[in-house]
Amino acid sequence: MPEKLGGWKTRLASYYPYYLIVPAVLYYIAFWAIPAASGVALAFQGPQGFTLRYFNYVIRDPYFYQALVYTFTFLVISVTVEFILALAVALLINTNFKGASLFLFVALIPMVLPEISYGAIWATGYAQHGWVNSLLVHLGLMDPRTPMSWLAYGKIARWMTLLIVAEAWRGLPSVMIILLAGLQGISKEYGEAARIFGATGFQTLRKVTLPLLKPSIQTALILRAIGAVQIFVIVTVIFGHRNLPVLVEEAVYYFRELHQKQLGAAYALIIMGIVVTLSVLYLWLFGSFKGEEGRGE
Repeated sequence: MPEKLGGWKTRLASYYPYYLIVPAVLYYIAFWAIPAASGVALAFQGPQGFTLRYFNYVIRDPYFYQALVYTFTFLVISVTVEFILALAVALLINTNFKGASLFLFVALIPMVLPEISYGAIWATGYAQHGWVNSLLVHLGLMDPRTPMSWLAYGKIARWMTLLIVAEAWRGLPSVMIILLAGLQGISKEYGEAARIFGATGFQTLRKVTLPLLKPSIQTALILRAIGAVQIFVIVTVIFGHRNLPVLVEEAVYYFRELHQKQLGAAYALIIMGIVVTLSVLYLWLFGSFKGEEGRGE
């Protein structure tokens, strides 16, 4: 009898790790999988059953193509700018200069602000009598009698630039912290060996540091690309609804403002497809699939 009990205890113990993840799995199913499946079904649900009419409407909607162009323009420029600035800041902090910890703390502050808060900060800043113009006046770069109207209607190129600046202020810390973690995981011996062989600082960065930083760069770019596609709150707070159309804003507009839930779901499904495609494309460009094939062989 004791031997049978011991056998049952051993079997139960082997399943113990699975018991620990049951709450997380149930939470995931209840609050993500089921709502996501419901949203997907809603996009194909018509009065007579299955239909693609909502996707056809989205594709014919002129705002969709505007939103697509503006979103991808923002994605390419903002992710590039944020990556270059974040890499520079991460390299600076990685030198462990005096006050680096305080600098890191200050640099991370924008990352913890709610979206609506930082949107309001920049909306007030871009106002005609906001803090941006006040700063430029105090620096002697602007005549106080003719303040700049940053949000003048119809200046799409200017608005896109303002959006990129505002989002870079919040997005840069998240990219920087990923790159900094990667840099701190690289042994200093690699850089020392490169200098012994006569490599300059730039050559060491290009030939040694960046290749070793590739996994961190890949993660940072994928996360920021997804974040760029999902941008919504700051756009509506600063520019208002549909003045600078982006994809997620259009989905929310149809779902909440026009109460067209099926159209909103169709938009959301298209956005999901774009995000998945971008992620796979990034992984392919970085050679992740080749690495998996090599390990399989």
